[in-house]
Formats: sequence, C-alpha cells, structure tokens
Amino acid sequence: MIDKLKQMTGKIDADYFDIRYETKRVEQVVMSKKEIRSCGSNLGDGYVLRVLKNGGFATVSFTKPEQAEMAIKRAVENAEVLAANRTEPKVPAKAPVVKANIKAKLIEDPRQISLPEKIAIVRHYSDLLFAQPKIANVDIQYYDVYRNKYFLNSEGSEINEELITTKLGAGVVSQEGSLTQTVRMAFGGSNGFQKVRGREEEAIERARIAAELLQAEPVTAGTYKMILNPGIAGVFTHEAFGHFSEADIVRDLPALREKMQIGTKMGTDILNIIDDATMADQLGYYKYDDEGVAVRKVNLMTNGVLTGRLHDRFTAGEMGEPISGHAIAEDFRYGPIVRMGNIFIQPGSHSFEELLAALDDGLYICDAMGGQTSGENFTFGANYGYIVKNGKLQGMIRDINIVGNLYTTLNSVAMIGNDFVLDESGGCGKGQTNIRSCLGGPHVLFNNLTVGGK
Repeated sequence: MIDKLKQMTGKIDADYFDIRYETKRVEQVVMSKKEIRSCGSNLGDGYVLRVLKNGGFATVSFTKPEQAEMAIKRAVENAEVLAANRTEPKVPAKAPVVKANIKAKLIEDPRQISLPEKIAIVRHYSDLLFAQPKIANVDIQYYDVYRNKYFLNSEGSEINEELITTKLGAGVVSQEGSLTQTVRMAFGGSNGFQKVRGREEEAIERARIAAELLQAEPVTAGTYKMILNPGIAGVFTHEAFGHFSEADIVRDLPALREKMQIGTKMGTDILNIIDDATMADQLGYYKYDDEGVAVRKVNLMTNGVLTGRLHDRFTAGEMGEPISGHAIAEDFRYGPIVRMGNIFIQPGSHSFEELLAALDDGLYICDAMGGQTSGENFTFGANYGYIVKNGKLQGMIRDINIVGNLYTTLNSVAMIGNDFVLDESGGCGKGQTNIRSCLGGPHVLFNNLTVGGK
C-alpha cells in the first residue's frame, strides 16, 4: 500500500503533503431487555490528503483510488486560494522522518473470536445483571474495532500501524415503584478480548450500587470538602483541564492563551497532570499520530505549574513549542486535530483511609454522569456518593451536580491518593468527531467544591 500511495502522490506540486489510507472494521452486538437488537460487522476504507502550498493548507478526503487525481487537483487549488487570503502562512514544526511498521500486540485477538461467542458473552453479562436484586433493565453494547492505517508524507515518512479496540459497556437500571436509577459499567482496552472476560464480580458490584441508589437521599446543596474517586476526578482532569491543554483551543482563544502560558502557576504544589498515550493496554494508546509523529508522554502540569501542551505540527510551529504527537483523526473520513490520549493526575502517597481521615466531615463522590464546560467553568453530574462523618462513610447520596471554576478547583487540591485507576469506557468528542481516548487517576481530596441539590 505504501508503494501505491507513492504512485498516487508522485506528481503533487506542493511545499509539503501527506496522505493517509485506512481500512476500518467494526463488529458489534447490541442487547436490550434480554433481546439482541443488532449484531454484525461493517467495513470501510478511504484516503485523506493534506497539501501545503505557499503557506496555504488544505485537506481533501476521498474513497476510491481513481478519485486521487481529482482530489490532488482540488487540494492544491484550495491551498493556493487559502494562501492568497492568509496574512500569516501555515508552517509545520520540523519532525523526524519515520519508517515504521507497527503490529497490534494482543493477548487475545478479538478478530479470532466468533460472532456467536461474542453474543454469548453479552448474554452472559445480561443474565448475570438481571439476576441481581431490583434490576429492571440492562442495555449492553459490545464492539471491537480494527484499524489498519498507512501514512506517507513528502518528507520521506512511511508508517503502517494497526490499532485494535475491544469494549463492552452497559447501563444497569434499578427500579422500585416509580423510582429508577442507572449505573454504568465498562470493560475494555487495546490489547485484546480478554479485557471483557472474567469481570463478573465487577458487574455484580455495579448492580449492587444501582440497587442501593434506590434508598439514597438527594444531596443537600452546599460547599464541601470532598473526595472524588478516580472516575470523576479523571473526568474533571479531561474535560475542565485537558481540553485547555490542546494547543488548537489555546491558539484560538487569546484570553485563554494569556492564562495558559507555560510556566504559569495554576494548582497546588502536589498536583501533577500527565498525558501518556504510550500506555499500550489502554484505550488511548497509539505509537504514531496521524501526522506521522511519535507520540510522547507529556507532563502538562508539574508541582502545580503548567509545563507542557498537546500539539500537532502546525500548532507547535505557530507557538514555538515542541511537537508531541497528538494530531489524531477519528478515521479515514477526517483530517487530524489535536486530541488527548490517556490523561490523568499522577498518584500521590496517601492511602484512601488517610484521605478519609483528612476529609473528616464532607462528601465522597463517585463516577461521572455527563457534564459540560463553559470557558473556565464546569458542571459535572456524579453517579452517586456518600456522606462522610468523622472520617467514616455514612449514607449514600444521589442527584449530585458539581459546579466550579477550573483555576479555583486546581488550587483546592489538598491531598492525592496512592491508587491509580484508568476508566475503561474511553472516547472523547471534539469538533463533531469522536476518538478512542482514556482518563482516570487516583482518589483526590479537594478543600472546597460546590454541589447543587435540594
């Protein structure tokens, strides 16, 4: 395929170009109310061509090899038009030339598992969850995605990389009278089908929480000292801070760029935030991004100081910062944009019991249920939580919404746990596209967080 891409692009008249070709196969099983709603697989493929000429930069996607000549013509013409209407030319940061062939490293290849066996494991979890007390409905979706990506650019890089994702997710609904509560579970990763096997105890625990939520009291609104578990602490890190670490967002918002300068003190001294897409078993793993740049671990915040940012080649060139390998496309239909890989708060040195003792009186909040950001302010829903009295867990609470300001919250981090959990649900939406990514971290104690409620 690399040779075909060379032949296809051999006559491009441009300062720079790159081309991607990708095949993508998705197999899925969807089950609701004990019935299989859909199952099967689909296959797609296509090309994305990017051209830089005279400082203008254009992207064109196409699906058939015979469309290449027209796509090249259109991309070059579009780049020339954009160049004529730009005051500042687009200039990519320099990147090493790479020649690589990366095969997926799997413990158990989901492509070798038959569709009937995948249906059987979905039905197994459904039956297991329905057998638990007070469970009224279970919606389960299983899927595995195989992507075979080829990349070629005019600088000499030639890369072939396989990516495989396996995931099983469920919404578990409990009911008592007219009251219902929903808890979500997700198992998955990038190193094989074994990620969804043998997780029965965790599934039963999610059902137990769903049932217990029926007796939980709505939280009382107020400002509290609060421990966030790895699930919701990870969502805060990803949504409230992580997107502001994406250089294209910072570039396009001058006020944010002023606040997010490298070297700025933003959080407490104990706070370290990292994006590391090199973690091979996680949903956000990859070796090379969709600009052919090797991804690297990025220390975004070190001891409360902003020390890094996520870049594609063009944002790095514009801002004069190092490339990081974070230009990612959802698939062959899209050009890449700056995206997170696996983002998390680095674990600290304290046990969960020490965090509870330091909290004394407050709230312990668990797992995210959606949310939104508006500039530096955020609102996140939490699945459930507990009142804490004298360092001991008391009654369960529900209907929790955490509201706050990014900068105030970063400076409210008081203690960080020594545990570490990465979420297995994965995924991130930005610019109408969704990619595989991951978040998580340890338990984190905050001095002051505000919740809405009764």
